[in-house]
Amino acid sequence: MTDHNHVQDHGHDHQHDHAQNSWLSKWPLLTALLILVVMQVLELGFKMELNPALSLFIYAAALLMAGAPVFKLAFKKASHLDFFNEFVLMSVATIGAFTIGAYSEGVAVMVFYSIGEWFQDAAVDKAKRNIKALLDIRPDRVDVRRNGRVQSLKPQDVLLDEMIEVKAGEKVALDGILRSDRASFNTAALTGESKPDNKVAGEQVYAGMINLNQLIKVQVKALFKDSKLSKILEMVQDATTRKSRTQLFISRFAAVYTPIVFMLALILVVLPYFIVEDYVFRDWLYRGLVFLVISCPCALVVSIPLGYFGGIGLASKNGILFKGSNFLDVMTKVDTVVMDKTGTLTRGVFEVQELKSVDMDELTFLQYVAAVESKSSHPIAIAITSYAANRNAFGVQDQPEALEVEELAGLGLQAQVSGRSLLVGNVRLLRKFNISYDVAIDEIAETVVVVAIDGIYAGYLLIADELKPDAQQAVQLLQRAGLQVVMLSGDRQGVVESVAGKLGIKNFAGDLMPEQKVERLTALKAAGHRVAFVGDGLNDAPVIALADAGIAMGGLGSDAAIETADIVIQNDQPSKIPALIRVGYITRNIVWQNICLAMGVKVLVLILGAGGLATLWEAVIADVGVALLAILNAVRIQNFKI
Repeated sequence: MTDHNHVQDHGHDHQHDHAQNSWLSKWPLLTALLILVVMQVLELGFKMELNPALSLFIYAAALLMAGAPVFKLAFKKASHLDFFNEFVLMSVATIGAFTIGAYSEGVAVMVFYSIGEWFQDAAVDKAKRNIKALLDIRPDRVDVRRNGRVQSLKPQDVLLDEMIEVKAGEKVALDGILRSDRASFNTAALTGESKPDNKVAGEQVYAGMINLNQLIKVQVKALFKDSKLSKILEMVQDATTRKSRTQLFISRFAAVYTPIVFMLALILVVLPYFIVEDYVFRDWLYRGLVFLVISCPCALVVSIPLGYFGGIGLASKNGILFKGSNFLDVMTKVDTVVMDKTGTLTRGVFEVQELKSVDMDELTFLQYVAAVESKSSHPIAIAITSYAANRNAFGVQDQPEALEVEELAGLGLQAQVSGRSLLVGNVRLLRKFNISYDVAIDEIAETVVVVAIDGIYAGYLLIADELKPDAQQAVQLLQRAGLQVVMLSGDRQGVVESVAGKLGIKNFAGDLMPEQKVERLTALKAAGHRVAFVGDGLNDAPVIALADAGIAMGGLGSDAAIETADIVIQNDQPSKIPALIRVGYITRNIVWQNICLAMGVKVLVLILGAGGLATLWEAVIADVGVALLAILNAVRIQNFKI
């Protein structure tokens, strides 16, 4: 069994694809195994003594069938002066066994080693298939309405602002805006969320979503190469190439360990000649060969990368993308999680929470205010007009029209509605016109839109950004795990304090510019904290880059934040933050279980082999058995629930 790079070499040299990993493609190895079993039955079961030349011929044929790929790779590496690897090690062990007449043991070493390689390749393929399962959700063709008719094209050939049609059950091929009235989508492949996502006209639709109901139209707003799905796939493919510290340590360990083992095996064969009276070269050579076989670091260098593949696969199944296995390690060391507020803990969408009018019925009051705000594109104005529409403030008739609308910078709007003068904005707007209002409004933390009609205070609307449903749960889980939770936001201090109070966050700050967030994060790191930062906006990119682990909300997050981040949460749920930390711990525990298992068994059998108490059979079974157990343990990661 080999490390990840050797797996790639092996795969490249033998073109290991799924077909070649099939039973049919392994007929030489399976034939060699059958020959070994039959010969053992004849020799041990029926006590038959074959002609030595015939026995050598049969076993040599079995050895070549099982070991040809290994011998080929050993020769190739040795020709590049790379002698200290498992291919050379296994070749020396088997040829050495044949030179002392231990034919069955020599064949057994190669057969079981090659079977272990087969299982290992299958396990690595499975891990990679799970990690890259997103590749299967890219549609090959897309229906485009072009020149008055529908054409079937490759997604790469579709232009910006073209209209594509997606049938029920089909996958959306490109990011765009929904132009049909409404649609329902399965987003599980992108977000790990099984609940259907309902969209209305004008909302964003992403490649990889599955249209559940009727034929829909989507206006393309990103080229194929720029779609979120394509970027996600790039992240997934890059993730397997960035090694963790544990992986790098084991690779370095194997590079030093293998030549040391060669030297110890040589010493074990030669040194007794000078200190043992009844020295028999054949016996001590046999012990040296046992030592070589059992010392192969296969279980370590295979199961550890496989463990990290499994961790990345488990995370991606749950809508979390790690851009490298090194960040799985980082998350186990984080002691402080710093979060942005808007878009991370809150939905980032303003909504009217409360409406209070003075001396006017609420519906008329709302009609007047919405008429004015309909002339503005500010997010708060949009929130008010949406609220009015939802309350059906405008019936089929009597829709008031706002005239002479004037925007007063930093204050609000001034307009005429149905012959009456309206002021709609913040409290500074009323102060400017010396209009008295309810002073209790000054104590409200949330955003307040105050209204004056004909110079008299007429009421207010309370605007707030809603908390995400799982925000409180996420904070509580992190705090229970012993992590410090900090909230840093560019929003008003009063609003930030209110949100922090609802979520139970004690360490928070508002009114921060991006550079001030960087200063706060730098101070935390200088105090010795290992920090993860979670954000979604363009202004979060600098702090995401600075943190030990930068985490981006990938659904609504800005491209800059997602590109800069080390980890991307695809469905924008804060509850995925404790989940991704759990993935890090699960992966670390499995990897260290494998290290302890492999090293423990190897040391024990090495001692037994050096003392002449273990044969090549025990060495093979211990080596291959431990490697298979470690592989199965690593594959188990992807079945965990987080």
